[in-house]
Amino acid sequence: MASSSSSYASHLYEGLDKSGIFTFQDNKRLEKGDSIPKELLKAIEKSQVALVIFSENYATSSWCLNELVKIMECKEEKGLIVIPVFYDVYPSDVRKQEKSFAAAFAEHEKNYKDDEGVQKVKRWRTALSAAADLSGCHIHDRIESDCIGELVDDVSSKLCKTSSSYLQDIVGIDTHLQNVKSLLEMESNDVRILGIWGMGGVGKTTLARAVFDTLSPQFQGASFLADVKETNINEMHSLQNILFSELLRKDKKYVNNKGEGKRLMAQRLRCMKVLVVLDDINHHDHLEYLADLRSFGSGSRIVATTRNKQIIGKNNVVYEVTTLPEHDAIQLFNHYAFKDEAPDEHIKKLALEVVSHAKGLPLALRLWGILLHNQDTTMWREVVDMIKKEPSPDIIKNLKISFEGLQDKEKTIFLDIACFFRGKGKDDIIKILESYDVYARIRLRGLIEKSLVFITKYDTIQMHDLIQDMGRYVVTDSGQPSRLWNSKGLKDVMAKNTGTREMEAIWFTYSENPCFSKDAMKNMQSLRILRIFPKDRSYRKPYFIKPDSNCHDDSIEYLSNNLRWFAWIDYPWKSLPENFNPRRLVHLDLRWSSLHCLWKETKLQQFTSLRRIDLSHSKSLKRTPDFKGMPNLKYLNLVECTSLEEVDPSLKDCGKLIELNLEDCKSLERFPYVNVESLESLNLKNCSSLEKFPEILGIMKHRTARKIVTSFTTITELPLSFFDLQPHLTELDLSSMDNPVSLPSSICKLKGLVKLDVSWCKKLESLPEEIGGLENLEYLDARYTLISCPPSSIVSLNKLKSLAFEKIKSEDKVFEFPLVKQGLLSLESLDLRGCNIIDGGLPKDIGSLSSLKELKLSGNNFKHLPRSIAQLGALQTLDLSDCKSLTHLPEDIGSLSSLKELKLSGNNFKHLPRSIAQLGALQTLDLSDCKSLTHLPEDIGSLSSLKELKLSGNNFKHLPRSIAQLGALQTLDLSDCKSLTHLPEDIGSLSSLKNLNLSGNNFEHLPRSIAQLGALQFLYLSHCKRLPDLPEDIGCLSSLIALHLKGNDFKHLPQSISELGALRLLELSDCKRLTQLPKFPQQLDTIDADWSNASICNSLFQNISSLQHDFCSSDSLSLRVFVSLAEEIPNWFHYRGMGTTVSITLPKNWYVSDNFLGFAVCYSGKHIDCITTHLCDDGMWPMTQEFALSNKSEFDDERNINFLFVPFGVLWDASNENETTPNDYGWFELDFGETDDASGETDDFGETDDASGETDDASGETDDFGQNDDFGETDDFEETDDSGETDDDSGEKMKFGVRLLSKKDFGEKMKCEEEATCSSSKNKGYISVISSEFGNMFS
Repeated sequence: MASSSSSYASHLYEGLDKSGIFTFQDNKRLEKGDSIPKELLKAIEKSQVALVIFSENYATSSWCLNELVKIMECKEEKGLIVIPVFYDVYPSDVRKQEKSFAAAFAEHEKNYKDDEGVQKVKRWRTALSAAADLSGCHIHDRIESDCIGELVDDVSSKLCKTSSSYLQDIVGIDTHLQNVKSLLEMESNDVRILGIWGMGGVGKTTLARAVFDTLSPQFQGASFLADVKETNINEMHSLQNILFSELLRKDKKYVNNKGEGKRLMAQRLRCMKVLVVLDDINHHDHLEYLADLRSFGSGSRIVATTRNKQIIGKNNVVYEVTTLPEHDAIQLFNHYAFKDEAPDEHIKKLALEVVSHAKGLPLALRLWGILLHNQDTTMWREVVDMIKKEPSPDIIKNLKISFEGLQDKEKTIFLDIACFFRGKGKDDIIKILESYDVYARIRLRGLIEKSLVFITKYDTIQMHDLIQDMGRYVVTDSGQPSRLWNSKGLKDVMAKNTGTREMEAIWFTYSENPCFSKDAMKNMQSLRILRIFPKDRSYRKPYFIKPDSNCHDDSIEYLSNNLRWFAWIDYPWKSLPENFNPRRLVHLDLRWSSLHCLWKETKLQQFTSLRRIDLSHSKSLKRTPDFKGMPNLKYLNLVECTSLEEVDPSLKDCGKLIELNLEDCKSLERFPYVNVESLESLNLKNCSSLEKFPEILGIMKHRTARKIVTSFTTITELPLSFFDLQPHLTELDLSSMDNPVSLPSSICKLKGLVKLDVSWCKKLESLPEEIGGLENLEYLDARYTLISCPPSSIVSLNKLKSLAFEKIKSEDKVFEFPLVKQGLLSLESLDLRGCNIIDGGLPKDIGSLSSLKELKLSGNNFKHLPRSIAQLGALQTLDLSDCKSLTHLPEDIGSLSSLKELKLSGNNFKHLPRSIAQLGALQTLDLSDCKSLTHLPEDIGSLSSLKELKLSGNNFKHLPRSIAQLGALQTLDLSDCKSLTHLPEDIGSLSSLKNLNLSGNNFEHLPRSIAQLGALQFLYLSHCKRLPDLPEDIGCLSSLIALHLKGNDFKHLPQSISELGALRLLELSDCKRLTQLPKFPQQLDTIDADWSNASICNSLFQNISSLQHDFCSSDSLSLRVFVSLAEEIPNWFHYRGMGTTVSITLPKNWYVSDNFLGFAVCYSGKHIDCITTHLCDDGMWPMTQEFALSNKSEFDDERNINFLFVPFGVLWDASNENETTPNDYGWFELDFGETDDASGETDDFGETDDASGETDDASGETDDFGQNDDFGETDDFEETDDSGETDDDSGEKMKFGVRLLSKKDFGEKMKCEEEATCSSSKNKGYISVISSEFGNMFS
């Protein structure tokens, strides 16, 4: 700072210093002996703001003038901020060098007369003029202290802007800063702590520094303590001394211990408004001794960064720093990898691979960006491969800090999650963790708060990829791994006999039967988890024969007695090792095993910790173990142990048993006792050889007793003592028992019963008269029995919600329901379908069922309905379909004010009551197959809530005009209305219509307004033989998802189909006259047509190649896949075969420039995530490319075929061609990835939705194409084998087709026979299937 001799400069210096602004003043800061010019120039160059104080004598000092010249140069070159202060002088005097400045320069001109001197004086004048033109501070007759205060504030403001200017280069910082400032609530006068929390390397320190730089000028004092955790807790006073020095601005030693420091802080800082940033704290003492809220003045803020959320405390606000979103991650990586350079397309692809692998972690993006900067393409490929395969030491070092701060038991749980449990359900994993650590739930919470794991919205345990890499690195780094998670690791350990006492857990899936080294297994005495699952699930197939593997004969003679969790699906031996006595075992899962017995019992085994045994589907199991040594057993699953004849009587000693499942134990004859003191569920379903119910020991507990299932057994009756002793049972399933004709009256002693199921008891003729005494009964299912006259006491069941007597339609007995008599107060659903009810069979007071929401009466024989039916004010669903004798509905049916669904299909009505138009809540009206109904009410348009109108199979000749007024209508089914020759011209007025089915009709044209159906998603026009074409403006249906045109006689389709932006499915099969497909819309993913027609196939791939070209412009490593509902590979493909990996021998000179387009590919089965292609030849380095397959169809099914196109321009990498040409390569190889199959493996608990093992019926759900979506068996624990082994079971049935595609395929019409013909010898020369299990080859 240049200054006059006035004391003003000294006062200004003090003011700046007190505000925390580091200020350089020549007469204060230069030490004796220093070279003044050199030190002064250095100080000016490092400064951000320069204050120039002009006084009367300023120009007399050549020192000051030289200093000013340097200052103005830095202003121009480095952006130095210059603030002139005019102390008792006018800016014009300085600018024009007048008055005292004129006299001073007259003297200078005398002293500097040579050329160099003249130039120097000229520079002084220029600098003075430029400085005086700047906005500054004028001091004339003003109080100096006021002027100094204004200057200090001005400098602080400018420094704040300057110091935070670097933030514009930090990706994503603005949003974080805004969020943190909001949480700090700077306008509040309280004292508060804000924690910044997140995993290592995520940017916590960067954010904290940004907060400090932007906000510190607003405080009297500010301090940033970096790397707090690096200071020993016992040396905390050293940090306190730094804090005092920075806040009080005096550098000295203030305290000698942390207790003294805490007391001094309360004395010296309690009146100061301060900002303190504690970076990277990891101990509660850090906040207690460095940031006690009582030690600071009002408005103070403490910001602390940490990886451990617990440190911040529950009463303080915490801001979580998450990883970067993809766009920001790309921007950050590009900043370090490319600087201002533009990378080529190939390196761009590699860059995206790196960004994807970093999963948004700034530390990784920065380090890898720096590593790859200025590297060539070859080095990029090698480095990217290394990044994917090997953990980065710098990243591991950073992330490992969090691991090293864990307690030993926390480390155990963390490593188990990293190696085995990532992505698995939280509750399931906690059960496994608690098998060896009863406080696992608490420790898991600790890992979450230390930013090592997190729980997803789907309640699964997750962690960042690089955190997992760190964990697995810790496990393997010692050379003696404590955990194995893939079959490759197991093979290495067994082959090298390197199993050690450090081995704690083995958890993997396998494709080949694993072999075990006896010595290696003997060394694993610390093994606590052993979990082995076959990957291909072949053990579930009834035709599967297990291989006779030599390594299974004698390899596993030893299993660790330290095991807590033992799960081996498809265990291949007849029993467990004789010396196996795991007293601390908690969970035993040997489903689908070859066991004959659990172990050879020479002495009683003591398993006091055992909670669960699952031996289900072990079809050779002949006897259960002795249960005397299992006093804490809670779950026993023996489902489908079809050879099991007896349950050991010692089961009576298992008083803590909660669930016992013996379903499908078809050979079970003896089951003497069961202890029900803790039992919630007993399932004997399909135990077809069991004639006697086991003797009950104990009484089921209140609020825990749940379910007993005896369906499909030959048990003739339940013991009377059962009903006397089990008042708390809530669910009794007696369905499908063949023998009972009646139920004993003692069943009514089950006062806690909520659900009773006697359905399919085909000989059951009556219910007990006293059944009305089951006061808690809510569900009674008596479908498909012989009951025709329910007891009158049934109306006393005032908690009953659902009552069903449905029958297979029969006229043997007439059904009669008793008078309601104001009973059944809670009944919501009454099912009397097919009961042969005639007039009088329904109670005349049925209208008193005030809670009834659903009444199902279909398939009955009454001619009239009770008049009171119109009084059912709560009724929402009324099913009267197939009531052939019912010729009319009650005239006052419109009184059903809550009715939402009315099913009248298959009836003989000739007209509908006028009041039907008064059903204001009606949403669904089904009048399908009402052949006698010749017209609809003209005022049907009054049904303002109607969403679904089903009229298929009727004989209407026209529709009422008011139908176009149904503004809420979403579904209109007019299929197979053969007499209907036209639709209303204003059908386009149905603004909410989503589903329109017109299939099987005789329309000759469609109304023009159909193109106005802006909400329409599904349009069915299949088998409309008289319809010559579609409207040209069909492309206006902007919401259309599926267009079904099967079995029509169109010769061509309108080109506007390409404008259907939402279209996903186009059904054109059996359109024999169609020879050309229209241009595909962008979103289309499912197409079905006549693939036996070569022209259609050519047209298909012309479309695909065109769309792929557009797609490649944005993502060249993705290929679009199109699904077809066909099952066979079209003959159009020259090369066809089976397998997951194929190699095609290419013809000589197969590549013709400007003609060859690429490879047309077809494969069968479900969607595949990726394929890998190779161009190769002997002695040449293959040209390999991996492609992601996108555009997955909602109609994905293993019976479908899939089309895709591999463009040659993407496959051929010109940068790696090494002076070769495509024709130098003789083979094209294609590796199909794994199918995207939702059905993974069974979970580790073998649990199903209920004790019976039955699954929920999802058949009622529909997919996006209006098709029933049938779900098969699904599993909770999907597994990925990190060894890279594939599930060859899926490839066994995979078919494929490949064709070399050229422009001539699109430019010439070729006969189907010519395209399909390919001699056997030619095919055998061009195709071989590499997949080892399929040696077949066909033409």
